[in-house]
Amino acid sequence: MALITEQLRQQSRLGPGDEDWLHLLVGDWQLVADLAFADLVLWFPTGDGSYVALAHVRPSTAHTAFHTDFVGERIRKDLRIMVDRAWDTGQLQRSVEQPFDLVGQSTVQAVPLVRQGRKVAVITTHFDLASSRTASNLELVYRQSAEDLLLMGTRGLWPDFASPTGSRRGAPRVGDGFIRLNAGGVVEYASPNAVSAFRRLGAAEVLQGQSLSDVTMALVSDRRVIDETLPLVLQGKMPWRTEIEYMGVNISLRAIPLRDEKQRWGALVLCRDVTELRRREKELVTKDATIREIHHRVKNNLQTVAALLRMQSRRMNSAEGKQGLEQAMRRVATIASVHEFLSKGLNETVKFDDLMDRQFRLIVEIASPGQRVETVREGQFGMLPAELATPLSLVINELATNAVEHGLAGRDGRVQLVAQRFAKNRQDWLRVSISDDGHGMPTEAVNEGLGLQIVRTLVTSELRGEILWTQVNGQGTEVVIEMPLELRKSAL
Repeated sequence: MALITEQLRQQSRLGPGDEDWLHLLVGDWQLVADLAFADLVLWFPTGDGSYVALAHVRPSTAHTAFHTDFVGERIRKDLRIMVDRAWDTGQLQRSVEQPFDLVGQSTVQAVPLVRQGRKVAVITTHFDLASSRTASNLELVYRQSAEDLLLMGTRGLWPDFASPTGSRRGAPRVGDGFIRLNAGGVVEYASPNAVSAFRRLGAAEVLQGQSLSDVTMALVSDRRVIDETLPLVLQGKMPWRTEIEYMGVNISLRAIPLRDEKQRWGALVLCRDVTELRRREKELVTKDATIREIHHRVKNNLQTVAALLRMQSRRMNSAEGKQGLEQAMRRVATIASVHEFLSKGLNETVKFDDLMDRQFRLIVEIASPGQRVETVREGQFGMLPAELATPLSLVINELATNAVEHGLAGRDGRVQLVAQRFAKNRQDWLRVSISDDGHGMPTEAVNEGLGLQIVRTLVTSELRGEILWTQVNGQGTEVVIEMPLELRKSAL
């Protein structure tokens, strides 16, 4: 199913809201196709006496009449006769005398869509006679309901802009449960699936002849809070969607009023038992809340560990021991920052740019007491999974601290952090560089400290990336890290 919007926008005959109305129709006409057991094709005039197919939908309740799609194709001459007649008269046309031989044996209807007195387009319905059989009561009610909706389309009364367009899971479909009401809200017909859905709420086996609103409200009368839209949907007065939750059972409902220009003379109500769907959704919400709470507690515990290390460092007499505890405290605080960000979201991903906006400047300030060090951050990290965010934040922490303590070595200067995403071997990669304008790399060999050992270990084993130290224009040092973003795939 598709809709060629460019064809619509090139036509000046469309009035205000007509294009949106056609989009609304195509978004909801699966309902009509299922009720009519027929394919539906939307034809739009081309301006040269012909028509082009803008959309095509097949029924989910019967075999399709066509295995090919008509979207973008011009109408055939034999079908155009009926479509022209529907367009000229503004009335529904049927192939009554003989089957319409478009592809195989099928009966066809041409339904002009008229909105506010303007002819907008034509729908043709194609019912495959090869799959026809003696019609059951359900099929007769379905087809009559489809024709009622199509006739409303000839008056611009369906689809209604007040109809629900949300994408909440569990929206009812024709096959899930179908109820037809009269003007008073009394059930004229209820499909077996609809009866089963209401039986789960505690209703009687027979709905026909009863007021759907009275039956339902009697079942849920002891609820303290009732959706105010529920009676209007149950009586078919408004084209809305609502949901009943009672005794552990969830029923999703949608009403489609049947009316003409003067009055409402009936309604269709679709219903669906979404109990298991809502139960799984609640489980997911509970799991998400539990995961967030775990991250929150881990963050608090790590902050407690950092505070204990800070207290211990104050009692140390050895300068080397005090420095070692302070570095351990800083590393623990970095991991805690990642868990803090994870505790605020529903996914196991981190907005790493937000983390670095706060953390990078803080790292440099802690490492440079008494110095004036400018921090520059460029590029975008994007969203990173937690298994990458934690080691990468530790690596940036160590490298930024190393740039201040050893690169600048007590003097004023600048530390820059640049992030860039790129493609490599058909895979997304991230390049991170940290540079300073300090003394540059030492000429003699120097033993790596614990910080650089941590960096190499994390980059190679955790991030599965590569790291390179280079001299920057004879002054300053740049460390470049390249790592794949699809960690799980690269680890296989």
